[in-house]
Amino acid sequence: MKMTVKAIVIKEDNVDTDVLYPGKFLNILDPKKASEHLFEGLDPKLRELLTTGPTALFVEENFGCGSSREQPASAMKASGVQCIFGKSFARIFGRNCVNSAMPAFINPNAVLAVKQGDDVEVDIETGVVTIGEVDYSSAPVAILPQEIVRAGGLVPWVKAQRLTGSSGSGIASS
Repeated sequence: MKMTVKAIVIKEDNVDTDVLYPGKFLNILDPKKASEHLFEGLDPKLRELLTTGPTALFVEENFGCGSSREQPASAMKASGVQCIFGKSFARIFGRNCVNSAMPAFINPNAVLAVKQGDDVEVDIETGVVTIGEVDYSSAPVAILPQEIVRAGGLVPWVKAQRLTGSSGSGIASS
C-alpha cells in the first residue's frame, strides 16, 4: 500500500525508550492518550510535527534502545506515524513496532537523503520510500512480521489465527 507522508527526522543515535516515553507515564494504557506524552524526554516539540497528517519517522542508529516498553511504538502509531525508516533499531523496539502494526524498515540511504518536513511516498508493504524522484529500497522484512502488520498488529493477528485454527507462516500452534 502506497501513501504520501510527512517526514519527521530525528538526528540522534541511541535514542532510548525512556526519552521517547518516560516511565512516569506508563500507567496510561490508552495509546491515544499516551501519544500526548510521546517524545517527552527527547523533544516535546516533535509532537507538533505529528499533527500534520500521516507521518514517517527517519531515525539514526540503535533507535529505541533501553527498556522493552511497548508504549513508544503504540503511542507513535496512535499519533499517525505509519512507519519508521532507520539506520538500525534496538531489536525489541523493532518488534514492538511490528506488534503495533507500524513497520520499522532498515534503510540508511533514505535516512541520509531525507530532510525534515519532506513529503515522501512510502510503500508500507515493500519498504520502498521515494524521496524526490529517487526510490530507496529497505532491507527485506520477514514474512511473519509482514503478516502481523497486515493484520493490524499482534493482537488482531493472534485472534485471526485462533479463529481460523491457522498458525501462520509455519509457526506451531498450541
